[in-house]
Amino acid sequence: MSNHIDAVIDAADDGIEHDGFAVTAEDGTYRLVTPDMTFESLSESEFRDALGEYADESAHDWHFWSDVVGEVTPHRRAFLQWLEGVDELRLADRYEALRSGITTEWGQLRITVELDDEGRTYDVRHVADGDIDTDGLDTYHDPLAARQLATYDEKGRYRPLKSGANLAGGWVFSDLDARDVVEAVETFYPASVPNWYREREGELDVVHWEDAIGRQSGMYGVVKTWNRGDGHEHVDWVAEAMCDDSQCVKRREWQYDDETDLDVDGGDGAFPCREPCSVVIAASRKWTRLEAEETQTYEFDLTPSEKEQVEAIIDAVADDRIDEIREADIYESANRYRTRFLRAKLFDEDGNLCGVPTDDE
Repeated sequence: MSNHIDAVIDAADDGIEHDGFAVTAEDGTYRLVTPDMTFESLSESEFRDALGEYADESAHDWHFWSDVVGEVTPHRRAFLQWLEGVDELRLADRYEALRSGITTEWGQLRITVELDDEGRTYDVRHVADGDIDTDGLDTYHDPLAARQLATYDEKGRYRPLKSGANLAGGWVFSDLDARDVVEAVETFYPASVPNWYREREGELDVVHWEDAIGRQSGMYGVVKTWNRGDGHEHVDWVAEAMCDDSQCVKRREWQYDDETDLDVDGGDGAFPCREPCSVVIAASRKWTRLEAEETQTYEFDLTPSEKEQVEAIIDAVADDRIDEIREADIYESANRYRTRFLRAKLFDEDGNLCGVPTDDE
């Protein structure tokens, strides 16, 4: 990794200042400042020796951020620094940790930055695959391959929400450089890094429910009719259904309006959700129509266990646990055979529960 020493020599005439490390050169002599000591009037040979013995990590760190990362956009630089804890770890502690690998989670991504003889390398994989050896995963090097991996869940179903908590695993992006790791992350989670950065800088432009709904038009304009001055309970239901940590890895920052917070927690995601997404708007369009129906009173005869079974079935579907329930587990209320038995007993030949027809009016 001697390239960083040569880079310091080349830049010395212009001066260097980086995290307590400083270098100046004048008339062929060098001045070196480290967090612990200062060296004056060094020849180039003495300067190289001093750098190698007392400031190698400082020189290497300056070279990485100045020359390797260079003049990238502020959000990319801040993200790379966050990955290795620049604001939290002293240089010596950070480099010691980097040699073993520093791991961070971003949504359902597990990102590890490691320092080796060639410099920093990055590993990106699914959080569920953290303990799996790289040889046991499908290996990728092109960050744009993340686009296909993010398209379908583990059952092969299309993922309309890229931040949905259903990203499939079984892959790894290994030996990425600083540019490609950000590219891969942004491909999995578009706009997550710049929005995270804007939030850190206090510049995140949040669009609340009222404003988002107010600008809907065409087929989605019907959602405006849901706001009838009866509070925001309906938006709480939307947020509970779709913006929970179990459904989306973003942290919801939008509220009902500028002055009214929702009663539902926004979640713990690493990066923010700044406005109701298109999936939320589309679902709300359907719910707007459903909630416009007048309530009807229906009377059913159920045993206490059957009532509890109906509740358990709804919970299992809502929490996407159906596939976890074994066919042989008859004691599980949402078991397929128990559910089929309930249907055989309670549905008539027209599919009406307890023979009670639905009043469509």
